[in-house]
Amino acid sequence: MVLYDHFWATGGSVLGHLGVRLFFVLSGFLITRLLLEARSTVRYEPTTALKSFYIRRALRIFPPYFAVLGFVWFVNLEGARGSLKWHALYLSNFWYALRDEWAPWVLCHTWSLSIEEQFYIAWPLVMLRAPRRLIAPVCVAVITSSLAYRLYWPLTGTPSLARDLLPPASMDALVGGALLAVYRRTTDVWPQWMRLSWLPLTAAAIIFLWLKSVPMAPALEWLTWIGAELSPLVPFVMLVGYGSSGLRGAPRRLLQLPPIVAIGRVSYGVYLFHPIVLSLLVKAQAWIPVDVSEQGPGRFAVGTIATLMVASISWLAFEKPLNQLKRHFPYVSSKSRAPSPVEASEAAGT
Repeated sequence: MVLYDHFWATGGSVLGHLGVRLFFVLSGFLITRLLLEARSTVRYEPTTALKSFYIRRALRIFPPYFAVLGFVWFVNLEGARGSLKWHALYLSNFWYALRDEWAPWVLCHTWSLSIEEQFYIAWPLVMLRAPRRLIAPVCVAVITSSLAYRLYWPLTGTPSLARDLLPPASMDALVGGALLAVYRRTTDVWPQWMRLSWLPLTAAAIIFLWLKSVPMAPALEWLTWIGAELSPLVPFVMLVGYGSSGLRGAPRRLLQLPPIVAIGRVSYGVYLFHPIVLSLLVKAQAWIPVDVSEQGPGRFAVGTIATLMVASISWLAFEKPLNQLKRHFPYVSSKSRAPSPVEASEAAGT
């Protein structure tokens, strides 16, 4: 969805943003499930679990991320060198929000990675330290605060990037996934209101997303924005929930195909490298027989293939060896303990 948005769509698209929102739900679910599994073991120690969480995340995320920043600094791609300190501190979302423009574009995708890191700093402390009875209410309170943040924005005047890039705008998706992890520890049965609402909400999301391209008065634009952000949330949570329970039939067979599994394994690299690859392809247009200087199928095909190649090389030569070091930092101190299903998927590249 992100690659289509950045490589093919003309005149702007909302698919990329939806893809990021879905990823936030998935990420919030996986991280919270890992932490709750660690907390439920007999040998659980908060300090050990917290230290292991941060080390494991650093091993997975930091090396390719700072390699990209180092490359951008070295060649000063799109004049991005001046803003690198913001990106290095995982404050990209604040950089673009304060400037209210996507400059430099080559690092614009790092706003979501910054949101992730800001979430990683605080959320493990809540999950590992808060009383168990308060975890679900905390999730609901955070989601409610995110909703209040959205309802506040119409009072501020004209739209800006800040409304989408500041942390509260993404906490509903991240913590929606976290609440799913909390809920799934007790039952697999969906509440009736979710079973009844997911289809109308999906239809509403399609309508709101279509309306975003239609000129309208400011008040209606705000309502459309809020609807487009909130209506996909329950369908996304249920999609992740069904996936976590184990898909069956054709969807299962499709997702188990080796090429699909391979794309999933290198997906972090695909997201991280794709704007860099695109910028270099545009500079090399004179040597490329297909038009990559404009949005369209040519750019999508060449950009996607080149990005997958770079991400695969990075995974095999760089990320995978570092990722294997995670085995030295289990969430629970027990040499005889087998890895949990989520830890196993994390070790595979999540």
